[in-house]
Amino acid sequence: MYLSTEKKVEIFGKYGKSNTDTGSAESQIALFSYRISHLTEHMKSNKKDYSTSRALKALVGKRRQLLDYLKEKDIERYRAIIKELGIRK
Repeated sequence: MYLSTEKKVEIFGKYGKSNTDTGSAESQIALFSYRISHLTEHMKSNKKDYSTSRALKALVGKRRQLLDYLKEKDIERYRAIIKELGIRK
């Protein structure tokens, strides 16, 4: 499996407040970004995999909603996570 428990703990530890911080917007955005990059690589070699394409679009939408929420609540946290992950609107 591409996303093991250890990888999740690593992502939450790096972007969240602690290793068990699974609820903060930053940690969820980081997890979605990791999953999006993995699915994007899959789609490059499997262009006709429509169910994965649909899941990828859903993940991008969820991440966009979280980024919009974070931008509205705390612009500094938004800017920090955008800079760390290297994603732009």
